[in-house]
Amino acid sequence: MHIVTTIAGSDCGGGAGIQADLKTFQELEVFGTSVITALTAQNTLGVSGVCPIDVSFIKKQFEALVEDFPIAAIKTGMLYSADIIKAIARMIDELNIPLIVDPVMIAKGGESLLQQEAINALCSTLLPLATVVTPNIPEAETLTGRTIQHFEDIKDVAQSLLQLGVQCVIIKGGHLANPLYAIDYVFIKNGPSFSMQSPRIQTKNTHGTGCTFSAALTAFLGRGFAMEEAIIEAKKFIQLAIMYDLSIGNGHGPTNHFAYQQYKDACEVMIHET
Repeated sequence: MHIVTTIAGSDCGGGAGIQADLKTFQELEVFGTSVITALTAQNTLGVSGVCPIDVSFIKKQFEALVEDFPIAAIKTGMLYSADIIKAIARMIDELNIPLIVDPVMIAKGGESLLQQEAINALCSTLLPLATVVTPNIPEAETLTGRTIQHFEDIKDVAQSLLQLGVQCVIIKGGHLANPLYAIDYVFIKNGPSFSMQSPRIQTKNTHGTGCTFSAALTAFLGRGFAMEEAIIEAKKFIQLAIMYDLSIGNGHGPTNHFAYQQYKDACEVMIHET
């Protein structure tokens, strides 16, 4: 049994955060454990409150896991503050396992989930430890201070993140103005660069997509998949989760974490060298 851990915030609405991660882990047949960094009051309409967990108790959660479980991979999501980020970086630095960083900054409704001073801490302490970082376009721009308009901008931003010590950068292209396709760009240090293209799905039900994609990637890496294969399968997981959405709630509904096991043989992702 492969054991993986998510370090993130709790979404009481169940579409993102810890809840989305654990659902994804379960579907991909890994045993999910968690360290909660913050509680949120939210639903498909937005976030109405955030309550960060004390750093000392975050440490207790993490210590309880590593003293008892052989963790195969870790992902981070909503980390909220610089103090939390620095504490997590210190704890993870002692381990030699894959770390997937989803740099969660803004909720679907526009609410900030990462304090401004935390961005510097993320770049200076956590990203140098990361195996993979999975920003969307706005997150990649914020992390590097660069504007993305063209493919050359994407390459420059990816190189900036690789220079921080990250082993692989996946820049998710859902925010790009392509009406037909959602294209994600993958840059592996000392490895291949490629893009993953799938049909763009016209839906408002995209709550938790970033959490779910990075959780799927964590599960596949925790199971021992090679990097490129894990990334492609994680893309299939989130593509199907969006395609077969659940239409829950009155706002940005959650994706369907059950879809991959039902439809994975019918999902194709076009891979192109870049």
